[in-house]
Amino acid sequence: MIQFHNVSLAYQKDATALDTISFRAAKGEFLFLTGPSGAGKTTLLKLIYGALRPSRGQVIVNGQNISRLTPAEVPFLRRTIGVVFQDFKLLPHRTVFENVAITLEVAGCSGSDIGKRVMHILRQVGMEGKQGLTPLRLSGGEQQRVALARALVNEPRILLADEPTGNLDEANKMQILSIFKEANVKGTTVIVATHDRRLIEQTHQRVIVLRNGCLVEAGEAGHAEEASR
Repeated sequence: MIQFHNVSLAYQKDATALDTISFRAAKGEFLFLTGPSGAGKTTLLKLIYGALRPSRGQVIVNGQNISRLTPAEVPFLRRTIGVVFQDFKLLPHRTVFENVAITLEVAGCSGSDIGKRVMHILRQVGMEGKQGLTPLRLSGGEQQRVALARALVNEPRILLADEPTGNLDEANKMQILSIFKEANVKGTTVIVATHDRRLIEQTHQRVIVLRNGCLVEAGEAGHAEEASR
């Protein structure tokens, strides 16, 4: 599903963001990507959904080599990937419904199908009844749920989440984690980037640890705590 082969990425000659990273994520796997701020977590996620291309090495996603995709092919890859951004990236003047529906509109779905699917996913994330509000009228936790609904509405093969629980209380964190687990049970490959060790400890999923752009560990959750400090 996702393969990194000796991947390095340098933004400038003397600034290496990732250095010789190799790992695989199997179809239907749930894994955490952790490490301190600046370790390279967001950069690694950007490589998976084609926002960046490696300086060296190969990134294979759904059987496609990211480096060989043309600009016209990248949007088709992204239709199979749901992304929950750290800053949500919701459209401030669009309603909750419209923010979620845009994913299906881009994919060319019909109007009636869009309505059904958007309302279904909003019920799943606990946002039914708020579909007419704009993001500015929502709490941080509610905005996070909308971002998650937008990422999941197209039933992606891969779900990527960048620090999805950073500003949430414990109850909301567990609810968001539950939604990730549910998507994973249905067959979606889930990768969650976080430095929240408590969140990781709530599950027994595989953990990939980065530090200073290098892969420190790719083991189980119980082994990640010390390495992520």
